[in-house]
Amino acid sequence: MRQEADTRLDGNAIGGELLELFGVEMTLAEGTCASCGNRAPMAEVDVFVHAPGIVARCRGCESVLLRIVHGRDRTWLDVSGVRSLEIRR
Repeated sequence: MRQEADTRLDGNAIGGELLELFGVEMTLAEGTCASCGNRAPMAEVDVFVHAPGIVARCRGCESVLLRIVHGRDRTWLDVSGVRSLEIRR
């Protein structure tokens, strides 16, 4: 089910979050969807920030690529929807 377009952002919206978690610029990192094999820069994923946490979905098949949830003293990161990430140095 497609989320409403007005709540959908692109991956640049979580660039700061990804930089904090990975310690490198991640919006240019090429991710491969574990579900459909679509390969694209993280800047091109569909992002929803009004969920309980942050959800990034594949533009090809709408599968969940990653989830970020912040608690008081910890952060949960689920990247099980990403088969691989290519990070350029």
